[in-house]
Amino acid sequence: MTWGYNHEVLGSLADFFHLPKVLSGLVPMLMEGSMYPVELVRAAIVKIVWVPPEYGDIVACICGDGSLLLWEEVVESKDMFLRLTMSIYSLDSELLNWKLCKCFDKISSQVLDVQFGVSHTNLKLVAAYSDGQVEVFELLDPFELKNWQLQAEFQNVIESVSKFGNVSCRSASIAWNPLKGEIQQSSFVLGFDSDVPQLNSSKVWEFDEDHQRWLPVEELALPTDKGDPVSTVAWAPNIGRPYELIAIATCKEIALWHVGSNPDPDGRLSVEKVATLSTHDSEVWQMEWDMSGMTLATTGSDGVVRLWQCNLNGVWHEQSILEPTS
Repeated sequence: MTWGYNHEVLGSLADFFHLPKVLSGLVPMLMEGSMYPVELVRAAIVKIVWVPPEYGDIVACICGDGSLLLWEEVVESKDMFLRLTMSIYSLDSELLNWKLCKCFDKISSQVLDVQFGVSHTNLKLVAAYSDGQVEVFELLDPFELKNWQLQAEFQNVIESVSKFGNVSCRSASIAWNPLKGEIQQSSFVLGFDSDVPQLNSSKVWEFDEDHQRWLPVEELALPTDKGDPVSTVAWAPNIGRPYELIAIATCKEIALWHVGSNPDPDGRLSVEKVATLSTHDSEVWQMEWDMSGMTLATTGSDGVVRLWQCNLNGVWHEQSILEPTS
């Protein structure tokens, strides 16, 4: 379940995407760009991510087979209806359909997570794969959603000379810096749950405009925790703070980190672990900040949602617990 930028729950869309599975024996697979949403007959949806709203009603879907599909909602007139076997339509003179714009296929690995970030020049997409690779794409023309250009490919390691083969990753989590501005470089935080400890710890990656490359500017883990698998990460919105606030959930704990805004001469940022939150006594599945960056919501396999806030003394505490009613 996820929320769109127009505040409509996307659950109905996910249900709609699963509907063609029932018709798998009746409807053939269609070519990319088809107006039919039956391409997803090949796999169930694992995750849905909205593209930033200034680019329209677009969603990215990670499928159970590890592929990544990009869909755009388009409007068709009703005279197109006779040529469509399935569609989501309104009661007025227009039909709403989901058009497959792009399929990101990687034969040797599966997509584990994907997130979108907006720089002052274009839209960027970062994808993490089951073989430990990370790819960053950029959309140069917002009207050509098929044409994504690969900007960089790397592994989640601090030392660029370190390369690992035969990596097996169970999951990955990405969070872009939500602050937008022409003077701020694009940056995101990324962590893995893999069989290679060096890949697991969360690193902050920033784009170096001068050299046109992505660089790891800091590692968010204490020396004794660097190999711990990361389950999920969340970057808080920043409204006036002199530092960034990032939450990292591992198999041990949920840690909150302050990350400085100004790098040192070596390009590294100052970091400080400021709080450790009590876990859910189970795996943490997801974390989300509110719009102000003041409240963190966490949920896990224990089935409850916990809300965390910081008091006036700078101490983080559990504000409330939301439990299912049945």
